[in-house]
Amino acid sequence: MHADKRIATEAAPTGEPPATDLRADQWLWAARFFKTRSLAKQAIDGGKVDVNGAGCKPAKALHVGDMLRISRGEERLEVEVLGLSHRRGPASVAQTLYRETTASREAREAMQQQRQLVGASGPAKRPDKHARRDLRRLKDPR
Repeated sequence: MHADKRIATEAAPTGEPPATDLRADQWLWAARFFKTRSLAKQAIDGGKVDVNGAGCKPAKALHVGDMLRISRGEERLEVEVLGLSHRRGPASVAQTLYRETTASREAREAMQQQRQLVGASGPAKRPDKHARRDLRRLKDPR
């Protein structure tokens, strides 16, 4: 196994024991929920991340088995921590660090379908030449 695909639950080649805990902001970054660690820290400070049903701080130690509730924009995720990693690896490896609950997945898919239905009416188009003239006449009837 390549060194970049190893997660922290495995022993490092230097003989170090596997990690038993990891900072919340570092885990969110390594699991690819946020693009940078500072964005993960801002989300935690803003109350967008709960650990085991309670708020947390960026330095909160996460352990395997912890439940996280993460809010990103309109997206709400509920995940269980399956592994710990100090490194940000490929997405395929990052997906092995957590498991999304079925209730969370179903709710997220339902919200996505609802947004698609609302957007099915079509995006608002920019007014063409004639519509712009009509708008100008309505706004400034000289």
